[in-house]
Amino acid sequence: MTLDFFLAIFLFCFASCATPGPNNLMLLASGVNFGFKRTLPHMMGINFGFGVMVFLVGLGLAKLFDIYPALHAIMKWGSIAFMLYLSWKIATAEAPKLGSDPNLGLAKPMHWWQAAMFQWINPKGWVMGLSAISAYVPEQNGSASMPHLGVLAFMFILVNIPVGMVWTLFGVRLRTWLADDTHRRWFNYGMATTLVLSLVPMI
Repeated sequence: MTLDFFLAIFLFCFASCATPGPNNLMLLASGVNFGFKRTLPHMMGINFGFGVMVFLVGLGLAKLFDIYPALHAIMKWGSIAFMLYLSWKIATAEAPKLGSDPNLGLAKPMHWWQAAMFQWINPKGWVMGLSAISAYVPEQNGSASMPHLGVLAFMFILVNIPVGMVWTLFGVRLRTWLADDTHRRWFNYGMATTLVLSLVPMI
């Protein structure tokens, strides 16, 4: 592995992780609702879950979709249903209460294991992982190169940490502004619409 390889996967990971997607939008909403500290488990779950998913998919788990095509349909429509539900929850959320733990219609912040498991039905995550594996992980003896795959998974984890923090802190900064009913309403509608639109390519 060369320096060019590390630079290439860093740039890919950063560009794909930093752009809006289900994970970042949920961190933004959690930052608004629960603050930075209570969102940390959510962030760690994303980092751990996505890194593990990329590694396992690179080892050949994606081939299960070729063997059992029904799994692809189940995951696809399961993720669509979950994202539509999440969009509805955000669009109909209540105003945050300053001086307390606002919940924006959500009972509590996401646990790390919930965030980790969500990666398996995250459409953007699958596109990112499969694209990165195809582009940067060569095959050796009919299977993915373990060193390259390990570096790729670790790079996603490494890059996701500051990216997740930025999105969460952005949400924290919005808390006061979103105390206004009009601001909150348009923010909720905008977040819900963005989540729905992110499903269009998959549908």
